[in-house]
Amino acid sequence: MICPFLLLLGSLVLTIAGASIPGWQDLTLLGVPCVIASAILLLRALAQPKRAQKKWIIVDGSNVMYWKSGEPSIKVVREIVDELRDRGYTPGVVFDANAGYLLIGRYQHDNALSRQLDLPVDRVMVVPKGTPADPYILQSARDYGGQVVSRDRFRDWADAHPEIAEPGHLVKGGYQKGKLWLDLKNEALV
Repeated sequence: MICPFLLLLGSLVLTIAGASIPGWQDLTLLGVPCVIASAILLLRALAQPKRAQKKWIIVDGSNVMYWKSGEPSIKVVREIVDELRDRGYTPGVVFDANAGYLLIGRYQHDNALSRQLDLPVDRVMVVPKGTPADPYILQSARDYGGQVVSRDRFRDWADAHPEIAEPGHLVKGGYQKGKLWLDLKNEALV
């Protein structure tokens, strides 16, 4: 919004200078179209509705992939991601480095898992080998102002991330009678 306003202001100064300073009349030829164009840009900026804030939520992929049957499944993670999107959230997923081995017997990187989850690759992360995913999950949630979907209580990280004690920050979930449930905002949603 500030850019179109500054363009309009600069164009007006240019036009006024061209009209009032002898020998600078050629600036008026440049200034008038600039005033019109910048006024249009400013009106368009004012008329655009405010973008809705994204409701970020970070999924602990290595935790939730066990929720349905106790066996790791990318389909479970996909179902959770789809449910979150349906509820208006913008999900990101973080996996431990061994997630691919657990799912299909070999390493899978961010790109491979993002395709399976139908998420942009910049919203899926496989942490480096030998590194716990928990600090990445918690830091991502902090950076984006989001919640975390996991049954993990992250007790080892409570000092560095006191927000995990806030009601609703950690979202529990699971399956009851084969149906996914998520405790979003302290309210069981089925």
